[in-house]
Amino acid sequence: MKNMLDHLKSHLKGKVVVLGIGNTLRSDDGAGSILVSRLKQRSPFLIFDSGPSPENYLGKIIREKPDTIVIIDAADFGGKPGEFTLIEGESVKTTNLFSTHNASISLTTNYLQSNLKVDIIILVIQPESIIFGDTVSLEVERTIEKLENFFNGQATKKEG
Repeated sequence: MKNMLDHLKSHLKGKVVVLGIGNTLRSDDGAGSILVSRLKQRSPFLIFDSGPSPENYLGKIIREKPDTIVIIDAADFGGKPGEFTLIEGESVKTTNLFSTHNASISLTTNYLQSNLKVDIIILVIQPESIIFGDTVSLEVERTIEKLENFFNGQATKKEG
């Protein structure tokens, strides 16, 4: 995990937008939205919580003209619950993940890349469950907390 966070940190340059995607009514599927809602107060980055509809935020993101966009979402990539991975570069265009908003992720990244010269990273968290309910699994909650500490650590370094 440390190597992956170091790799993510290397992309957090210039003007950074963090876009959380998730449906908080579907257990772990809300991970992206939950994480960005916790980051809003301390983050040096521009934070958007799109809920399950990232397409509604494309115009706002394009107007900001970011250098880097980090998209955070829960999706099944075959990992263990709470595990996360990064998707970047050309893989962003061809990503084929099982997510309740799979089409939205592909459409979102393709649209952003066609309108901006931007580095896009997708941080994908493996859910344990996406059944209806507002309780996040213990494994995903731990990952959200670790990522919250990571992003808040970036805020501390930029402020100090």
